[in-house]
Formats: sequence, structure tokens, C-alpha cells
Amino acid sequence: MGQLIFHCVSRQNGYGEKYPCAHIVCFKVFGYLCRRKRFTLSIFEQMGKSNMIYHITAVITVLIWGSTFVSSKVLILHGMTPEEIFTVRFLIAYFCIWLFSPRRLFSDNWKDEARMVLLGITGGSVYFVTENNALSLSYVNNVSFIVCTAPLLTTLLAIALFRDVHATWKIISGSLLALLGVGMVIFNGHFVLHLSPLGDALALSASLCWAVYSLLLRGISDRYGAVFITRKVFFYGLVTMIPFFIVKPWAFPLSHLMEPVVAGNLLFLGFVASFLCFFLWSWVTKKIGALKTANYVYINPISTVIVSAVFLHEKMAPIAVVGSLCILAGVFIANKQKNY
Repeated sequence: MGQLIFHCVSRQNGYGEKYPCAHIVCFKVFGYLCRRKRFTLSIFEQMGKSNMIYHITAVITVLIWGSTFVSSKVLILHGMTPEEIFTVRFLIAYFCIWLFSPRRLFSDNWKDEARMVLLGITGGSVYFVTENNALSLSYVNNVSFIVCTAPLLTTLLAIALFRDVHATWKIISGSLLALLGVGMVIFNGHFVLHLSPLGDALALSASLCWAVYSLLLRGISDRYGAVFITRKVFFYGLVTMIPFFIVKPWAFPLSHLMEPVVAGNLLFLGFVASFLCFFLWSWVTKKIGALKTANYVYINPISTVIVSAVFLHEKMAPIAVVGSLCILAGVFIANKQKNY
């Protein structure tokens, strides 16, 4: 499967050299782990005795999410709109998780069901629509930096809303250090800020959506399994997407969905980046808490800059390396807080 998609989605850079899209790495790693099943399981058994496995899972999940810009960009260049991409990837993810999810349809009560609707909106439809439309109105650097403020917003909201979360020097200093590192990585030594009020406002809306999504998971992950929650996110994300298509109807030819490049990238976004990653994110949130999990979003730009350097041959400035170290140090400091 990995080899098939490798050939389907290879592209060419400006020098005529072929390079694989970022998600090829994921399939190759997955294939390697499958071939080394016994070795892999022994490692997981050892890490399962501590919380290390959950933190590593969070890092891997965010690194995968950081590479999805390549697939989304390819699909947009082939004529799909952000709304169409979101709908197909969530349809794929919903079908996959339905095969594993228990046949339970509803939550225990209407309040929990309402929370599931909000999870679908904040982690699905509205989040993706605001982020992708922000990219079309503002500069990529601006949007990337603003969206990566989600962990800081999550922390500030948690401090304001929950009595068991307190503002300590570890939380604040770690968050600010990681955010400083994000700025260094994204701007890569060339800090030129271009203001685009509407685009930047949409990016901030996306960041706020993810912060609310993280806190909603905090309040509900103790009572429901990760599979059930993830299935609800996909379902209500798709349902709340319907109004967008009333305003802007579907235009992408369905026959083009079977083109190898389009199909390969949609499978990656739907199966890996949505089905697997959203499930893992819900699972990790349940194990180590919403705030610690949210901090790993800071790592997203590291994945982006590494993918760009390896596959797109874009130069990684020394300031980006320093920024990456600041991100890792900031996340480590913030996550050292016990009552968090």
C-alpha cells in the first residue's frame, strides 16, 4: 500500500527532480513497524509502564498533522476547495471508525450530546473552514503563527474556567518560550509581518476553536471512550458542514476523485491524518490531560520546516534550529507541571 501511494503522489520540484509528498514517510514507517511487529510491541510494553508512550504518541500525531499541508496544497492545485477536501477526508475517516466503533448511537444525556456537537464544530467544520480560508486571505506565516497560539489560549481559558488549573511559572514560562520558538521557526530569520485583518481574524478564530475543542475533550473524555468521541466528531463535523455547501455548492467533478494523485492524498488525509490521528489525540487527552496534550501543537511548525527542508529543498536557517530547541524546551517545562 505504501509503495503504491509513493508512486501515485510523487511530484517534481523546480529542478525536475522527483520527491515524495510528506505523507510517504508515514507509510514507510508504518510498513517498517509492521515488518518488525515483535520488536515494536516489546518497546510499547516497556513504555506503557510509564506515561512516555502517550507523550510520544502526541508528538507523532502533531508531526503528521504538520505534514498535511503538502497533501492539502496538492489537492487545491488539482481544483478541490478546502470545504470539499474536508468533507471527503471526514467521510473516509467516519467510514473507517464506524467499522471499529460500537453500535451505540447517542451519549448518556442531551447535555453530553450537545458537547459532541460542539466538538464536531470546533474540531471539525468551523476549525478547518476558518483556517483554510485564512490562508487564502492572509500570509501563510501569519496564519501559521496565529494558529499555533492555540495551546496558550487553551491554558488561559483553563485558568479562567477551572479551579484546579492555576497560573504557575512553569506553565506561563514554558508556553511563552514555546511560542517564541514557533515565531523563530515560522519566520525562519525573515520577520516580515503583513497585516490582513480579516484573514488574521479567521486564523485567530481557528486557534480559539481548537482551544475550546481541547477543553471540551477535557470534560468528556473521562466518561466516554476515544473511539466513540472520535466518531461523534466526524459525524457532527460533516453535518455542520452542510450549511457551507448551501452557500457554496460542490463543484469538483466526482470522476476526478479516482485520479491517482487525488485519491492518494485524500486517503492519507482521511485515513491517517483524520481517522488515526483524531483517535490517538482523544486517547492521549484522556491519559495525560487536555492541557498537556494541547502543548504539543507547538511542535507543528518543526514538522513543517523539516518537511520543507527534506522534500522541497528549502533552506533551514540557524534561527529555525534555535526556535525548534526553544519549542521543545518550552513544551518540556510546561508539561512538568503536575496539577495541569
